[in-house]
Amino acid sequence: MNDTTSESTSDNARVARRPGGRDAKRAARAARTGVTTPYITRRIPYYEVVDEEGLALLEANADTILEEIGIDFRDDPEALEILRKGGADVKGERVHFPRGLCRSIIQKNAPREFTQHARNPARSVVIGGKNTVFAPAYGSPFIRNLDEGRRYARIADFENFVKLAYLAPSLHHSGGTICEPVDLPVNKRHLDMVYAHLKYSDKPFMGSVTAPERAEDSVELAKIAFGGDFTDPLTGRPKTAIINLINVNSPMTYDATMLGAAKVYARANQATIITPFILAGAMSAVTVAGTVAQTLAEALAGLAFVQLVNPGAPVVLGSFASSISMQSGAPTFGTPEPALVLYTMAALARRLGVPFRSGGSLCASKIPDAQAAFESAQTLLPTCLAGVNFVLHTAGWLEGGLSMGYEKFVMDVDQAGMMHTLLAGVDLSDNGQALSAIREVGPGKHFLGCAHTQANFENAFYRSPLADNNSFEQWDAEGAQDMTQRANTSWKRQLAEYVAPDLDPAVDEALLAFIRQRKAAFPDSNV
Repeated sequence: MNDTTSESTSDNARVARRPGGRDAKRAARAARTGVTTPYITRRIPYYEVVDEEGLALLEANADTILEEIGIDFRDDPEALEILRKGGADVKGERVHFPRGLCRSIIQKNAPREFTQHARNPARSVVIGGKNTVFAPAYGSPFIRNLDEGRRYARIADFENFVKLAYLAPSLHHSGGTICEPVDLPVNKRHLDMVYAHLKYSDKPFMGSVTAPERAEDSVELAKIAFGGDFTDPLTGRPKTAIINLINVNSPMTYDATMLGAAKVYARANQATIITPFILAGAMSAVTVAGTVAQTLAEALAGLAFVQLVNPGAPVVLGSFASSISMQSGAPTFGTPEPALVLYTMAALARRLGVPFRSGGSLCASKIPDAQAAFESAQTLLPTCLAGVNFVLHTAGWLEGGLSMGYEKFVMDVDQAGMMHTLLAGVDLSDNGQALSAIREVGPGKHFLGCAHTQANFENAFYRSPLADNNSFEQWDAEGAQDMTQRANTSWKRQLAEYVAPDLDPAVDEALLAFIRQRKAAFPDSNV
């Protein structure tokens, strides 16, 4: 591995040798793990903004786009032949789909929900149905923290965020390209990134999609990590161990890179998230209904393509839609229109019968300030109310996705914890009804000392690890810190106390040997 990784590993070893080190930290980690859940199963209704007649109209408009306008599949003759054999009308690189064809292919073959297996089976997640999986933000070339400000991301940052995601009880997934480690060559860095997910976490992870051969490397690394457990003995098919982000080059275009990666993962029975990436007003029409119809059409084409490559391969319908400033062209977040797109697309995904990806904690703010907080909240709350199954960008997003924030990550993890409680709904058990407490206390007294309160006080309410609810005097005496300063202290403490999950040394060496072999096959140039 690279020098940065070696330094990080050495630091962990030094921490482990401190008095009471590794054993105590393993015990603490086990205690934390015991109260976490691998994913959320919602107990509240979906919030919907369009009635059945409106949803049917939008589906018809999407079919019109597919039939009359078509979708471009560029620079991939094999993809065009697959689509032609599947019943599409292929004219050059423009593909037209007869009405209902894509929906028919998807509903006949795609699973309504599926399990993404983690190398620690207790961390496996079920994606689809009433389940919600939170994953970190994705793709930022920069990082930001209170000490250094904004700078390019490095592999050490990538490893740090994998560790923080592993330690976060409200995150269920290790994510993918949490940040882009620009200190490593482009043609090799995917190996270090996938290795970091496997080494420093045992939660599920995402693979590389920036070239078909990098997707193949991701699958091979997963095979090594899972060993004989990679194949499902009941079906003979590979287990789904990786989920991957396939972005549509909106408007209405798939490029060879994304198609190549999608084919690799589909043939290996790994999951693909087919996501139109739309800045409304630039990459789609300015209206909510127009953006929804285009998003659905683009996604249907990609989902059907994956099923033609390998019927039954797990897929997720993705939607990333942001508005833009019509004055500057800059993307905006936390505004009402993208929330309406999100609510509508979630309902359309349920009607189609496939899992749905969208949302997160999105913002345009450059720092974790009030703007970041309210824009992120205005994205995360609709995400949860709408019923998103796979939530990419849950934690860390700043600057429209250009920066991954250390303090923002910790703050977003806190908000995600609150969503666990919200999605659990109202407890109507005997304990939840609390009649015993009401009987015991009666009129004119307080509930602080009653038996029910004493039995429930530790878990009665969500307790934020960051918010300060003390008196002004106590807050002032403790340094008068704002939330960003408290978050700075928190992520540093977490990394100092981090202990890696167990990984068989033989498996670790096999991963490293494969990486050495693959890196040796590449030229040294940064291409």
